[in-house]
Amino acid sequence: MKIVCTKTELLNRVNIVLKAVPAKSTMPILECLIIEVKNDTIKLVANDMELGIETLVKGDIIDNGTVAVNAKVFSEIIRKLPDNDVTIDTDSNYLLTIICEKAKFTISGKSGEEFPYLPNIEKSDAVTLSQFTLKEVIRQTVFSISDNESNKIMTGELFEINGNELKVVSLDGHRISIRKITLKEQYNDLKVIVPGKTLIEVSKILSGEFTDEVSLFFTDKHIIFEFDDTIVLSRLIEGEYYKINQMLSSDYETKVTINKKELLSCIDRATLLIKETEKKPIIVKIDDKNMELKINSTIGSMDEEIDITKEGKDILIGFNPKFLIDALRVIDDEDIDIYLINPKAPCFIRDKEESYIYLILPVNFNSAVQ
Repeated sequence: MKIVCTKTELLNRVNIVLKAVPAKSTMPILECLIIEVKNDTIKLVANDMELGIETLVKGDIIDNGTVAVNAKVFSEIIRKLPDNDVTIDTDSNYLLTIICEKAKFTISGKSGEEFPYLPNIEKSDAVTLSQFTLKEVIRQTVFSISDNESNKIMTGELFEINGNELKVVSLDGHRISIRKITLKEQYNDLKVIVPGKTLIEVSKILSGEFTDEVSLFFTDKHIIFEFDDTIVLSRLIEGEYYKINQMLSSDYETKVTINKKELLSCIDRATLLIKETEKKPIIVKIDDKNMELKINSTIGSMDEEIDITKEGKDILIGFNPKFLIDALRVIDDEDIDIYLINPKAPCFIRDKEESYIYLILPVNFNSAVQ
């Protein structure tokens, strides 16, 4: 095998497939990436058995062939080469020679025969949307997945398609994030649970451009993302997702309209007084024209008021400030509506169209000491 390509192109493509290389594996072949040169294409492949990525590299092909090479070693060599053309050559013993300007590396590769290539899946009924939209939807929901592996369902996100609507849901037991988007076409109804890890890695690769599209394909066990000469294939999480409609309510006793940036800045300031080991709630007191936010910790206390428009009852309620910050950071609206029922019921942040809904459970606090 012999190819020539630019360092920039090669490194860019190596960085894409690296996302599917495990840091450590009981199967050493999984710590490799495959360079496959045939049919006038240069393809890189990596697969950790949960997530697999294939991407094409632009370059000149001199000889066909396939080699498996330690992904970490190979990527570090390419990263530190001069910005020029890179020639990669292998011999019959899978020894790689990498040449760029005056730099020359020789490293051991191996046959790719044992490597678990991505399964050949029949693709039909692609769901197509812009890379910008998918990247935004992931950004606006993935923060509220759980990192507790003992509850696998919560480590993923529900992708639900009804006609021309895609609904994406994540939850971790303390909060729920929901985003709904309108698709250009009608599709068959579908419900799958996509691993959060997959979505985080896909989001890093997506260009985020309105004009660039991504196609999603679904099978019983897999989701496939196709975009920019790249295929990402991931296993789905098996099981039934939570019936979140039972947790959502349109009832409220108090509705607050507030400037999002002001509220976010205020809560952000309050967290300066919380040590990482402390779990101190931010206390929110709502009356006719003001929202008062208080925090008391071992470091000190803070008290700040924000102007609001209010409908309904006064209320005193406590929240984990991090959960409020996470939701507020991903909302793009200038003013937001917050709906509350009582100090023990969840609050809802949602727009009129319900294109986004953030449910956050309150925390108990002793109002007598606040």
